[in-house]
Amino acid sequence: MLFDYHSKRWKLKRNKILKRDHWLCRERKRYGKRVAATTVHHIYPAEQYPEYAYSDWNLIALSEAAHDEMHDRNTGRLTAKGKAWQQRVEAFKRADIPPSS
Repeated sequence: MLFDYHSKRWKLKRNKILKRDHWLCRERKRYGKRVAATTVHHIYPAEQYPEYAYSDWNLIALSEAAHDEMHDRNTGRLTAKGKAWQQRVEAFKRADIPPSS
Protein backbone atom coordinates (compact mmCIF):
# COMPACT_ATOMS: atom_id res chain seq x y z
CA MET A 1 0.00 0.00 0.00
CA LEU A 2 1.33 3.42 -0.91
CA PHE A 3 1.09 6.08 1.76
CA ASP A 4 -0.44 9.41 0.71
CA TYR A 5 2.07 12.04 1.80
CA HIS A 6 -0.05 14.74 0.13
CA SER A 7 -3.25 14.11 2.09
CA LYS A 8 -4.66 16.76 4.40
CA ARG A 9 -4.57 14.24 7.26
CA TRP A 10 -0.83 13.65 6.80
CA LYS A 11 -0.03 17.35 6.48
CA LEU A 12 -1.83 18.04 9.76
CA LYS A 13 -0.09 15.14 11.51
CA ARG A 14 3.29 16.17 10.10
CA ASN A 15 2.89 19.70 11.46
CA LYS A 16 1.80 18.33 14.84
CA ILE A 17 4.92 16.16 15.09
CA LEU A 18 7.28 18.94 13.97
CA LYS A 19 5.73 21.21 16.58
CA ARG A 20 5.91 18.49 19.27
CA ASP A 21 9.63 18.06 18.54
CA HIS A 22 10.17 21.85 18.52
CA TRP A 23 11.16 21.78 14.84
CA LEU A 24 14.45 20.13 15.82
CA CYS A 25 15.99 16.94 14.47
CA ARG A 26 15.59 14.19 17.08
CA GLU A 27 18.60 12.23 15.77
CA ARG A 28 20.95 15.21 15.97
CA LYS A 29 19.49 16.25 19.34
CA ARG A 30 20.65 12.90 20.77
CA TYR A 31 24.19 14.17 20.23
CA GLY A 32 23.58 17.63 21.69
CA LYS A 33 23.20 19.37 18.34
CA ARG A 34 20.41 21.76 17.41
CA VAL A 35 19.57 21.13 13.75
CA ALA A 36 16.31 22.18 12.10
CA ALA A 37 13.90 19.38 11.27
CA THR A 38 12.34 19.46 7.82
CA THR A 39 10.77 16.03 7.58
CA VAL A 40 8.81 13.53 9.68
CA HIS A 41 10.07 9.96 9.68
CA HIS A 42 7.98 6.82 10.16
CA ILE A 43 10.06 4.65 12.51
CA TYR A 44 8.06 1.68 11.30
CA PRO A 45 7.62 2.46 7.57
CA ALA A 46 4.06 3.37 6.62
CA GLU A 47 4.10 1.07 3.60
CA GLN A 48 4.87 -2.02 5.69
CA TYR A 49 3.00 -0.95 8.85
CA PRO A 50 -0.03 1.10 7.77
CA GLU A 51 -1.62 0.56 11.18
CA TYR A 52 1.16 2.73 12.71
CA ALA A 53 1.22 5.42 10.02
CA TYR A 54 -0.48 8.09 12.14
CA SER A 55 0.66 6.97 15.60
CA ASP A 56 2.57 9.74 17.36
CA TRP A 57 4.99 7.25 18.94
CA ASN A 58 5.97 6.07 15.45
CA LEU A 59 6.85 9.53 14.13
CA ILE A 60 9.91 11.70 14.72
CA ALA A 61 11.10 15.00 13.31
CA LEU A 62 14.39 14.74 11.40
CA SER A 63 16.62 16.88 9.25
CA GLU A 64 16.82 15.83 5.62
CA ALA A 65 20.36 14.49 6.14
CA ALA A 66 19.35 12.46 9.20
CA HIS A 67 16.32 11.11 7.35
CA ASP A 68 18.56 9.94 4.52
CA GLU A 69 20.63 8.05 7.11
CA MET A 70 17.56 6.06 8.21
CA HIS A 71 16.95 4.45 4.79
CA ASP A 72 19.10 2.84 2.15
CA ARG A 73 17.90 4.91 -0.80
CA ASN A 74 18.76 2.14 -3.28
CA THR A 75 16.84 -0.68 -1.60
CA GLY A 76 14.34 1.30 0.49
CA ARG A 77 15.28 -0.78 3.54
CA LEU A 78 16.03 0.65 6.95
CA THR A 79 19.67 1.15 7.84
CA ALA A 80 21.21 0.24 11.19
CA LYS A 81 20.25 3.74 12.44
CA GLY A 82 16.67 3.22 11.32
CA LYS A 83 16.52 -0.14 13.09
CA ALA A 84 18.05 1.41 16.22
CA TRP A 85 15.08 3.80 16.38
CA GLN A 86 12.74 0.82 16.19
CA GLN A 87 14.54 -0.77 19.14
CA ARG A 88 14.37 2.51 21.08
CA VAL A 89 10.62 2.78 20.49
CA GLU A 90 10.05 -0.85 21.46
CA ALA A 91 11.74 -0.22 24.81
CA PHE A 92 9.34 2.65 25.50
CA LYS A 93 6.34 0.62 24.38
CA ARG A 94 7.30 -2.19 26.78
CA ALA A 95 7.63 0.33 29.61
CA ASP A 96 4.28 1.85 28.55
CA ILE A 97 5.69 5.39 28.48
CA PRO A 98 6.01 7.69 25.47
CA PRO A 99 9.50 8.55 24.17
CA SER A 100 10.60 12.01 25.26
CA SER A 101 11.15 14.82 22.79
